[in-house]
Amino acid sequence: MSPEHFRELITGVTGHIAGKPLNAQLEAELNRRFPSGGPEYAAIFDACRAAIAAGWMCVREAGGIRYGRVIKPEAATGGFSVDVVDMDTVKGPHHRHPDGEIDLIMPLAEHAQFDGRGAGWLVYGPDSAHTPTVSGGRALVLYLLPGGAIEFTRP
Repeated sequence: MSPEHFRELITGVTGHIAGKPLNAQLEAELNRRFPSGGPEYAAIFDACRAAIAAGWMCVREAGGIRYGRVIKPEAATGGFSVDVVDMDTVKGPHHRHPDGEIDLIMPLAEHAQFDGRGAGWLVYGPDSAHTPTVSGGRALVLYLLPGGAIEFTRP
């Protein structure tokens, strides 16, 4: 799995959603168009596991969380940055999404959840904030951030 191939997989999703408001309607659309049982989801999940094994994804670690920005915001991704985190029953740092956040939840453990949700897409709208939490085991979470915007804060 190369970074270039990974970018191609992601642009298949970001090309479909670029310019759309980050809201419940987009979440429903993502879960319908790219469902957790579908081929695109499987390809992205497999690519993340392969990239982590190859050593170029989730190369940083802090507080028991492996993470890293894989793609900076660019025209090819519709202006979204792409970050991937590897979390195992842990709370991450509280942060705010000035322009929203789109999460792809990929459980590695059968009962793993991210912010109370299992496999699939979760969309946080603009000006939302949360303490990202994985419970029930290990999960990968891919974050799409418009313009790469994120502000680490205190709850």
